[in-house]
Amino acid sequence: MPLENKNTLERLPAYAVFAGVLASAGLPIYIHAPKFFIDEYGVSLTSIAGILFFLRLFDVIQDPALGWLSGALRRQRRIAVAIAASMMVLGMSGLFAVTPLTTPLVWFGIMLALLFSGFSFLTITFYAQGVEKAVRSSQIGHVRLASWRETGALAGICIAAIAPTVFIWISPSPFTVFTGFFVAGVTLAVVMMAPEWSIEKSENPFAFCSILKDPVVRKLLLIAFVNAAPVAVTSTLFLFFVETVLDAPGFEGPLLLLFFVSAAASAPFWANIAKRVSSKKALLMGMSVSVATFAYASLLGAGDVLSFMVVCIASGLGLGADLTLLPAIFADRVAKHSHSASPAFGLWSFVSKLTLAVAAITVLPLLESSGLEPGIPAPVEAVGMLTLLYAVVPCILKLIAIGLLLLTPLSADQCES
Repeated sequence: MPLENKNTLERLPAYAVFAGVLASAGLPIYIHAPKFFIDEYGVSLTSIAGILFFLRLFDVIQDPALGWLSGALRRQRRIAVAIAASMMVLGMSGLFAVTPLTTPLVWFGIMLALLFSGFSFLTITFYAQGVEKAVRSSQIGHVRLASWRETGALAGICIAAIAPTVFIWISPSPFTVFTGFFVAGVTLAVVMMAPEWSIEKSENPFAFCSILKDPVVRKLLLIAFVNAAPVAVTSTLFLFFVETVLDAPGFEGPLLLLFFVSAAASAPFWANIAKRVSSKKALLMGMSVSVATFAYASLLGAGDVLSFMVVCIASGLGLGADLTLLPAIFADRVAKHSHSASPAFGLWSFVSKLTLAVAAITVLPLLESSGLEPGIPAPVEAVGMLTLLYAVVPCILKLIAIGLLLLTPLSADQCES
């Protein structure tokens, strides 16, 4: 193997580390931050939902704009990455390590906006760089790179999801300790990825129209939106479901860890399946596992912790397929049809995160209207609403995503590793 290719392969761990740090600032924050501000500062569920929805609406403009900015700043990419990483650090510190300097709700919105702006820019830039790496290396395909990247991302989610619970045993301020580890992780990831920000290929940052003219790209973006909705809903409701429906307070941390470890462990498995049966068929298999899992979860009630462990393992397996294969299929389409990667992943990031906005503005107010209040035993109506939203609605959404994927034509060699 030529030295250049060997070095390229050796730098794949940098993608895993960078993805892990990014992921730790994404989904886990949707799990921890709302409940942290509700418990610490008495902010209402509806107020938190409104802020989350407003921030996701802001992404309607921000994510495509950041996709343009990422393409326009190609020659200053290392500097831009450092600035965006600093924004994430400041936002995370403001959320969990600094007492609000204004009203808690306003502070919550400002810090989340700062955190997610940095997160969005880095995510778009990172995934666009992955497309270029897979294209210029004969040794690395989109699925193989995605396997490294998403395994790292899921490992980062695992660590960030469980860390505050673990840190309770070593500090009375576990989220402050978590913030310190996050800062260290960001620093390491930025240093490791520094050699990877290439500027070998020119890119049109205004390519949104040409990208959206591709009918398969449009369908893949729609699938990404619908398919991410179940994860957005269940992530928003996970802590409430365990505490209220299962009546198992204190088990949230171990169950979250089990879910994300299962997802992380499954990423290489799905990459190998994709090699043998195609990425589309492998993804359909993973989505079918998720449907069966959500259906089973709808039958659970108080005390069913062991059964819910099975749900966590199986739903983690399905999530591993979603996160590994769907972005790889999209990246392959972008590369093969010479679409500009940064604007394309600006659109991808937008539709993926928009689901979190829809989830936040719908499920939390519905829970509050059903009678769920922090510190008060949940009425039967609230338990029923939680089960409906956590299990039944995601099952329906997943079935819709499967139907859309079946109707999407992909070439026979799509996403070969």
